[in-house]
Amino acid sequence: MAVLGRRSVGPVIQKMWDQEKDHLKKFNELMVAFWVWPTVLMPFWNVVGFALGSGTALLGKEGAKTCMVAVEESIAHHYNNQIRTLMEEDPERHQELLQVIKQFRDEELEHHDLGLEHDAE
Repeated sequence: MAVLGRRSVGPVIQKMWDQEKDHLKKFNELMVAFWVWPTVLMPFWNVVGFALGSGTALLGKEGAKTCMVAVEESIAHHYNNQIRTLMEEDPERHQELLQVIKQFRDEELEHHDLGLEHDAE
């Protein structure tokens, strides 16, 4: 958004960005609820994430979409691994967390598919 600007990316990207902000907010809430401390590397990851997004955006819309599709695929794979682990451990105990992760996974896959629909390849 910082490189492409709000007007150039349109409502589809704005919706995805808003969903990503909701994901971050929810995970921050879950960290507090489960007494999980963020990694000391979080500031580093924030800078790297911004640099990755900005760098691909500098390649243009196509570069940004291509990177987005790859990242969304990787995130969905990670979520699926988390779901499997929680299901094996105790699905009843983790019911609420599983619901959140499944919803976010589905939204990430939606982002992936939207990228492909908009010529990310």
